[in-house]
Amino acid sequence: MMSDPWEMFKVLGVETRVRIIELLKFKGPLGTKNIAETVGITPAAVSQHLKVLRQAGLVRNERKGYWIPYSIDEKVLENCRRILTEVCTCGCQGAGGVKKRENSTRSSLASLIQHEKTLQKELQNVREKISEFQTKGK
Repeated sequence: MMSDPWEMFKVLGVETRVRIIELLKFKGPLGTKNIAETVGITPAAVSQHLKVLRQAGLVRNERKGYWIPYSIDEKVLENCRRILTEVCTCGCQGAGGVKKRENSTRSSLASLIQHEKTLQKELQNVREKISEFQTKGK
């Protein structure tokens, strides 16, 4: 497991790894072949990404006969969220909350309006991902 936050973010700096984590988060434990089919890469490539994710402590596996399902480690993922919240500068507190600011009302209003726009974009992205999962699931 990685001890430094920058190492964790380096691991998560690869889009395919983030997609694998999202997949495992929404679908639950999956084998390499299932992940490869869904993500659209070879099982060998998935294995390499899973190796890095496993070394980082983000995913774990447990052999069940011939099948080796991979799942996310919720505690490590929560730790990543906490670290990201600490370095976040957008004004949120990780769950859409807005930090109290000691600036003037006008400055706070502008900040809130910008935060609202950011949340609207994020909500649109979530809706698109939900639609993708629903389309693939059919």
